Amino acid sequence: MPLALLALAIGAFGIGTTEFVIMGLLPEVAGDFGVSIPTAGLLVTGYALGVMFGAPLMTVLGTKVSRKRMLMLLMGLFIAGNLLSALAPAFSVMLIGRVVASLAHGAFFGIGSVVAADLVIPERKAGAIAMMFTGLTVANVVGVPLGTLVGQTVGWRVTFALVAALGVVGLAGIARLVPDMPKPEGVRLRHELAAFKNAQVLLAMAMTVLGFGGVFAAVTYIAPMATRVTGFADGSVTWLLVLFGLGMVGGNLVGGRFADRALMPMLYVSLGALAVVLALFTLTAHNKAAAAVTIVLIGALGFATVPPLQKRVLDQAHGAPTLASAVNIGAFNLGNALSAWLGGLVIAAGLGYTAPNWVGAALAAGALVLAVLSSALERRKPTAGVVVAAGTPAGRRTTVHQ
Repeated sequence: MPLALLALAIGAFGIGTTEFVIMGLLPEVAGDFGVSIPTAGLLVTGYALGVMFGAPLMTVLGTKVSRKRMLMLLMGLFIAGNLLSALAPAFSVMLIGRVVASLAHGAFFGIGSVVAADLVIPERKAGAIAMMFTGLTVANVVGVPLGTLVGQTVGWRVTFALVAALGVVGLAGIARLVPDMPKPEGVRLRHELAAFKNAQVLLAMAMTVLGFGGVFAAVTYIAPMATRVTGFADGSVTWLLVLFGLGMVGGNLVGGRFADRALMPMLYVSLGALAVVLALFTLTAHNKAAAAVTIVLIGALGFATVPPLQKRVLDQAHGAPTLASAVNIGAFNLGNALSAWLGGLVIAAGLGYTAPNWVGAALAAGALVLAVLSSALERRKPTAGVVVAAGTPAGRRTTVHQ
């Protein structure tokens, strides 16, 4: 694998840390600002919505900039947002800081996915994408647990200051290791937008929303669930997040490997098993050992869907993949926002801290239904879609066979 993938993974590590660390610190943040746990959950929802809207916005703004420079600018925005969160005098200001940081997220992973795929031969594209996302998963093994521990012992503001420092390291890594890869000649915004006329691209994004949303429905409220239902001590949340992160690392690597061999079967297995495990979490949450095993499985099965879904979007949006890739990252976070909001609703309705697990199971099952539908449509119509290929005149279309 090219060394440049390491730089992308470093940036992903910083972004992954700030995205997920808030889940282990919800009680501390809520207590400091005097808000409820569901209200503090808006920090997850706000970040996710920022990613959803920021992904296409920042990608479009970066159409005149080389991919390397745009990645560097995005890391600068990420640093600023985390510093604002660390210094926030009120909950509303912290929410703004989360949104500012989130604006860099979608475009970074979207552009980074395209760069990673371009660095390797076609047969290894999903593996290259998975390698970049390894930074995100390793963040859940190292960055998130350490950030949670620091936040619980020294203060959550210190955690976000350290996350900003991670952003500085990521920025330096991109500047040093990523080659200068300008946008392909002839690609215009209208070419990128044409990919959204492909029903398979839209179906893949819908699978992304529901599939990973299922994971976040449970994980957003893992701290109160683990401490108030399972009976873990507050300090144990750190190690539960390590287990979740280990599952993500394994699932990401397995998903990347098998997506290059059998993409849709990989999605069937991972989404179906995820729905079952999330439903079972309602029961296993009442036993410490069973809950720990379930958390590992949720991380593994959830992230096993990421490389195949990202690769499917890139394949179906062939010729103009950058915007579609970024929007699909936004789709992951739309699922996160939707599930965090729905999870907060069922808790606020008095259904208990395990109720979000049922929400997650339903979302994952919905993603599986869409995957089956996508394959059925593809079998009926061998031509996956019509998109405008890079470098073609504006009015000319190229048929892409998948």
